[in-house]
Amino acid sequence: MNPHITRRQLLAGAGAMSALAMFPKLAFAQQGSATTAIYPGAWEEAYRSIVAEALREAHGIDLQMQPLFAVDQIAQARAARGNPSFDTFVLDPGPRVMAIENGLVDTFDASRLESSAYLEPGMADEHGVPVAAQFVGIAYNPNRFDTPPTDWADLFEEPYVSRLGLTGFQTTFGTVSIIEMAKAFGGSEENVEPFFKELQRILPHVATIGTPASMPSLFQQGQCDIMYTNTQTVGTLRARGIDIEFVRPASGVITFFTTMHIARGASEVVNAYKYIDTVLSTPVQQQLMQAPYFMAPVNSEVTLASDLPLSDMSEIAGMIQHDWSLINPRRAEWIERFNREVAS
Repeated sequence: MNPHITRRQLLAGAGAMSALAMFPKLAFAQQGSATTAIYPGAWEEAYRSIVAEALREAHGIDLQMQPLFAVDQIAQARAARGNPSFDTFVLDPGPRVMAIENGLVDTFDASRLESSAYLEPGMADEHGVPVAAQFVGIAYNPNRFDTPPTDWADLFEEPYVSRLGLTGFQTTFGTVSIIEMAKAFGGSEENVEPFFKELQRILPHVATIGTPASMPSLFQQGQCDIMYTNTQTVGTLRARGIDIEFVRPASGVITFFTTMHIARGASEVVNAYKYIDTVLSTPVQQQLMQAPYFMAPVNSEVTLASDLPLSDMSEIAGMIQHDWSLINPRRAEWIERFNREVAS
């Protein structure tokens, strides 16, 4: 007996029973299921409450979710050897490159998506399609400073440095922010040495150093008043009543996409495309952008929230993006070095 198939069958069966219990009118319209890997936390909550219901209503498909971080999705798919336990990946740019290089994703056909008509040119490719944008810059408490910082280099000087919350390369937003800090001192995507040189100078003065996941709480508690983060975190904190503003650095806002892909060997490919198409649909993208999830859309038909750093999706093309094929080979070393230097 193949344990992988058994698990999927059990999950699909349980999901179908659950769906029929919640939506009895679908008893004769059930069109099977799709299984997706999904980030734990806000992503899982949002997709369970918005996307799963929309997929059921539009196509009669039950959405099964496996909460997994990106590295765990890749590890599971590699271990499965062509028989993955989920039909779709959801990945940030670094893991996306790893999944492609490891042959874990199937060739993607965007023409199977009705919603692809609402994407900017070039967003979808032969590997997958963006489902959410992220915008990264500087966040600060406007009550603590007479003037906001205007550039990445400002974070390394007073009055900002002594109120700065530092975090490392473990996340996509942390990595791209630090790369831009390195650029401000002469570095590049492949050379963050100027950042580490400045880091040694400011370490005795920074307000706090924490894990990426801890930074919103540290900011909320007032242990720091400046950090680098994305608009989703800013929106979440502001919704809690925290005084926080997003700064567009003079060098530009950083953007990257969270993408979806069909897993090579997926068993429910037709339903997986319908699932992705539902995620990209205008009503679903509009809902995901609202509180409490604040996921920036990629669908150009969505009426953009006023606190996003763009007024039209075409402006994304002018934002700062990074080449993760250059970053990935160096990232593990950067993570280890940052952790070693802040701990010493």
